[in-house]
Parts: sequence; C-alpha cells; structure tokens
Amino acid sequence: MSPSAAVVGGSGFTGGELLRLLAGHPEFEVAQATSRQYDRKTVGSVHPNLRELDLRFSSPEDLESVDVLFAATPHGVSMEHIDAFQDAADTVVDLSADFRLQSEEQYDEWYDGHVAPEYLDKSVYALPELMRDELPGAELIAAGGCNATATILGLKPLFDANILDGDEQVVVDVKVGSSEGGASAGKASSHAERSGVVRPYAPTGHRHEAEIEQFLGLSVSFTVHAVDMVRGASATCHVFPDSPVTKGDLWGAYRESYEDEPFMRLVAGGGGVYRYPEPKAVAGTNFGEVGFEVDPANRRLVVFSAIDNMMKGSAGQAVHAANVALGFDETDGLEFTGLHPVGSP
Repeated sequence: MSPSAAVVGGSGFTGGELLRLLAGHPEFEVAQATSRQYDRKTVGSVHPNLRELDLRFSSPEDLESVDVLFAATPHGVSMEHIDAFQDAADTVVDLSADFRLQSEEQYDEWYDGHVAPEYLDKSVYALPELMRDELPGAELIAAGGCNATATILGLKPLFDANILDGDEQVVVDVKVGSSEGGASAGKASSHAERSGVVRPYAPTGHRHEAEIEQFLGLSVSFTVHAVDMVRGASATCHVFPDSPVTKGDLWGAYRESYEDEPFMRLVAGGGGVYRYPEPKAVAGTNFGEVGFEVDPANRRLVVFSAIDNMMKGSAGQAVHAANVALGFDETDGLEFTGLHPVGSP
C-alpha cells in the first residue's frame, strides 16, 4: 500500500508544486490538500495545471491521518500547529522558516520569537546535499529558504575542500523571481510594479543569512534583488580567500562535492550561450547549477549558483528530503529535466 501524503496550505504556489510532484510520484498517494480560502473547491480550480487531479481542498482543521504531512504555510503557522501535525502524520515536512534554525535565541534575533522551541533540536534541515546522513527516519524535516539554498550550494564545496574556513570576506548578491513572494503577495509583486525591475528589497539583514551562518559557519554580506522573472534564484558570491586559488583547485573541489549528487550540475565557462548557471536552465526542475571564475588580479573567486526557488528551493527539496527519509529512490517524482527553449521562468 502506497504511503499517504497530505499538503497543508495546498492553494499556495509551493503547495501547488507539492501537489504536482506528489501526484506524479511513484510511491505517494495524495490523500488530502487543505485550504481555508478554497475549502471544498477543486484543486484544479486554483492550480490549472492540476485539473486532472481528482481532489478537493478541505479545511485544515480536519486533518486526516497520513504517513507524511507537508506543510506549505506562511511563517508562524506550523509552529502553532506542530502538535496537531505530528498527531496526524508519522513524518512532517515543513516548508516555512519555523524549524530551520536550531535555537530559540536565533528566532528572537532573526524572526519574532518561537512558540514551540522544544521542537527545534528535533528538526532536520531538508537539503540532502548537506544533511543526507541525518534524514533517514527523521520525523520533523525543515525545508531550507530558497536564497539560503542557492548560496549554500554555491559555497559548500569551498568549505569541503578547506579553501574557506569561515573567517574570509564573502559578498553575496541574489536575484529572485516574483513567486518567492507567494500567491498572496502584495502590491510590490503585481505585474505592473514588478515588470522590468531590478529592485533591491533586502539590502542588508536578510533572514536567510541565519541559515548560511548556521550551516557553513560563515557570516556573509548579503543582498537580495527582485527581478523580472517568475521562477528562480540566482546567487553570485564574491569570495576573497586568504591564499591563492587556481581554477584547477576549484574544479577539484566542486567535482569532489557534487559529482555523485543526482541533482547538482557543474556549469563553469565552456561554450554555448548558457556558460554559467541560470535559473532559466533549471526552471521547473529540482536541479541546482553551480559554477565559478577566478579573478587573480583582485584575489577574488566569483561563484555562481542557480535554482528554481519553488523546486530546489522549496517543494522539490522537500520531496527529495522525504524520499531520503522514507528510504525511496532519491529521484522519485523529481525526474523532470526542464525545457529548452522556454520563456521567462
């Protein structure tokens, strides 16, 4: 019998992505999708790509008993309802920021506190490239933030290879698509306001810095821009190592970290139009692309990484982590390789 899955907050963008992935998953059976706003409406009436899915939204107050519950709710909701979520499911995968950090003090500093801090040391960060050994059997899994995910994936090989130790200066500039704001985003994400912009919306103090510092031990200078695309997060990291680094060193580091990873692609120069990582090349997929260049005159490394913020940065990462946690093939439900050519992601 196939494991059953529920998606709480199924009417949002990431909730729709979860339903799309789970509906095509060879192991899971989608048992429930909840939404207060669209209670009793068909899933297809909200997510037109899922019109063939025979499922209606139900109230989040009426949770069914399932094997895995995916919570795609705004920040603050899961921490208030985690007891109910864990009563309903053996495994809870939360896509909000509620369980990503490890201490109550971090939530006091970066968010607005935490109402269920006793769960923080029980959660496992979802990114398999970082936490694969901790995921099997995990009962509470916390998907990473998309901007943090892109940055961590780009920089992790430099730590694995001891090129960085955490004391160096690193400047990160991230460009993100409008879907990061969610289905209920405000005026700034409307088409008329968003079209054509390259708008810095978090010049300093972005909350995802906490994840980067937590998992890499690195304090970064971090800025995020909203740009005119729907899907995607593209991180450019300017790294100033203490000692000279060659391009051969970088090829060795990135291959060592990612050559066996099913969803990581190394794109560093080469020929053709797409010479470096681009969100357009991974739109709709769970792939992450990373690349680099060396600037010896300025003793600088430039590291590029690109993901689909709703896939590798959210729903895809969550399903990937659930696959590992439950012992499924890691690529189950995530085999889509993208389209080319394709319009704005």
